[in-house]
Amino acid sequence: MDKNEVRDTKSQRPNQHTADMGRDLFRVFHVEDDPSYREAIADQLSDHGFVVHSFADAMSLADGLALSGDADIILLDWDLPGVSGIELLVVLRQCGVNLPVVFLTGYGFTPQENLAFETGAVDFIDKARGVEILARRLRRLLRAPKSEAVPSLASLVVCGKLVLNPNVSRAYWNDVDVGLTLVEYNIAHLLASNAGRWMTYRAIYDRVHYEGFIGGGGADGYRTNVRGIIKRMRKKFLQCDETFAEIDNFVGLGYRWANAKAAG
Repeated sequence: MDKNEVRDTKSQRPNQHTADMGRDLFRVFHVEDDPSYREAIADQLSDHGFVVHSFADAMSLADGLALSGDADIILLDWDLPGVSGIELLVVLRQCGVNLPVVFLTGYGFTPQENLAFETGAVDFIDKARGVEILARRLRRLLRAPKSEAVPSLASLVVCGKLVLNPNVSRAYWNDVDVGLTLVEYNIAHLLASNAGRWMTYRAIYDRVHYEGFIGGGGADGYRTNVRGIIKRMRKKFLQCDETFAEIDNFVGLGYRWANAKAAG
């Protein structure tokens, strides 16, 4: 099967389980880059009364949504080629796609699970749990009142490997919580929201306190304070990734987030 082919299990076999139980068909859009696992999930969920449309990556899902946006729920893998599952969720929300999203992934780690829920996912399921558990949890979510099935959406800022969640003032790098303080988070938000543009020492210090605030020794004492904060921020990012080099310094001017990829 071609990687961009949409698989509709509704036409593949009679759905005896659904017929026996008298249930309506639930439609699932499943995004998974492993073709064998993708096919297995489609077949097994079909046996549990679901119609599954399968996609290999973010682009093929986008095509599927454009052609047929009548899904009831979206099932995402975390490690997708090109655009990761968590990045795809952010893009879907920005594009106004408000379908409930569940992560089905090999990750069983708390940081990924926390980030998924904070980004607006409704469930996070380890692949090792098996299709029986998956089917039960999908059915429970789909039968829940809409206000419960789809939580309020987070307005995230995504810039390369950086994800900022303004709702909880947390910064994630490569899906790991960086552990920034509120002051450090506000500076990261300022820099990433203006990726590729230089932010002056004064502009950064104003974000820390308020415009015109006087601090430090002498008229330019605030520069020392800003340098100290940036140094601590870099150290925290480097603890997550020793190759981190996104915060640039222009001596005498200020700092910028070096990744010029537009934040959104």
